[in-house]
Amino acid sequence: MTTLSTHPLISTLKNLRGNARGCVFTEPLWGIPYNLYFPYVSVYMLALGLSDSQIGLITSVGLACQVFWTLLSGAITDKLGRKRTTLIFDIISWSVPCLIWAIAQDVNYFFAAAIVNSIWRVTMNSWTCLLVEETEPRLLLDVYSWIYIGGLIAAFVSPITGLLIGQFSLVPTMRGLYVLSFVLMTAKFVIMNGMVHETRRGVERMKETAKEPLFAVLRGSRAVLWQILHTPATLFTAGLMVLLNICWLVKGTFWSVLVTEKLQIPAQDLVIFTFARSVIMLLFYFLIMPRLGQMDVRKPLMWGLLGLVISQVLLISVPAGDYVMLMVATVLEACCTPLATTLLDKLAAIMVDPKERARIMAILYVVMIVFTSPFGWIAGELSELNRSLPFILNIALFAVAGVLTLVAGRLVASGVLSDAAAEPAAESTVPTIEEIG
Repeated sequence: MTTLSTHPLISTLKNLRGNARGCVFTEPLWGIPYNLYFPYVSVYMLALGLSDSQIGLITSVGLACQVFWTLLSGAITDKLGRKRTTLIFDIISWSVPCLIWAIAQDVNYFFAAAIVNSIWRVTMNSWTCLLVEETEPRLLLDVYSWIYIGGLIAAFVSPITGLLIGQFSLVPTMRGLYVLSFVLMTAKFVIMNGMVHETRRGVERMKETAKEPLFAVLRGSRAVLWQILHTPATLFTAGLMVLLNICWLVKGTFWSVLVTEKLQIPAQDLVIFTFARSVIMLLFYFLIMPRLGQMDVRKPLMWGLLGLVISQVLLISVPAGDYVMLMVATVLEACCTPLATTLLDKLAAIMVDPKERARIMAILYVVMIVFTSPFGWIAGELSELNRSLPFILNIALFAVAGVLTLVAGRLVASGVLSDAAAEPAAESTVPTIEEIG
């Protein structure tokens, strides 16, 4: 019988060393404040006089700016190093916007914050390199699970948000949460910087690019793009990344709008559902995810996507004021989200050539953001017409992702498509399909 101390996730956490330890152990300092304020961002904007279409447009503007920073992220990460890049750009892209959100008065503040916050795409690249480059591939599923768990810990303090909103109203509470986020996130960035070291590959790339101008390093990405285009498995994974990122964008931006405006659930009661979602996901990570280590990644992805389609159908069918049916939709979504996120994160992280990880991931993120960016505005326009329409869009996109996953699995099984995860690239250490799960 497995005890808590011998649980695979607990064993991994206790035995983490090096950069993985620094990244995972400090994650709650970012994840907790982010998950405290995030469910209320859209209703905070509504409370300050913004419309649904303005909220969607702000999201699209932020994504458009992310394209620029994602293009530069690989070159910046290689020139400055993984460690230094993460510290500098984390503070710029998170600490500064938190202060802008805290004092926001109108739509202009939110546009400014979205533009500055878009710089986080640089640290998404550098932080991923720090986390992955010297971590054993067999540990990656557990490591990514702990990254998500770091944010879900907020579930145990999130009821405080609902109480504060009930006592002080929405806007003052959100301003206070943003100030708290500034303090905790900045502490996280500084503490993590002290716990991590520059990776061996990072040192090599700093030496190789030391005398190259930034845009010269960027021009070197042409060969990397050619490599991606000639790896069909990478293209399938990029397609999944695009589809799921659009869905998370729509859900994250308009879920609270649907629940408060259409379903007439008071803002202070949103915490009931965010708490339930977080607790269910925590249980899922501990009880289910460790059992998936030996499975083909596509099977649990298919189940996750099917469950997400059903959860969205339930969500748009909830009658106004029906807490029970909304909770059922929330629980189902919470069970399926880890399947769709953690396994895809792992697949995307380990399938690339480690020698060019920074630039390959940068290009994949650019592709994902370019295709995603119009959907903030599109979903905003749909929401103004009918607040269920953004989630009907999600149903269609989750279904397409499921078909893509099914087709990829059949092509691999028939030998038509070679699996990047199953075939190590030349001179790389990409693991086999058994190691991927």
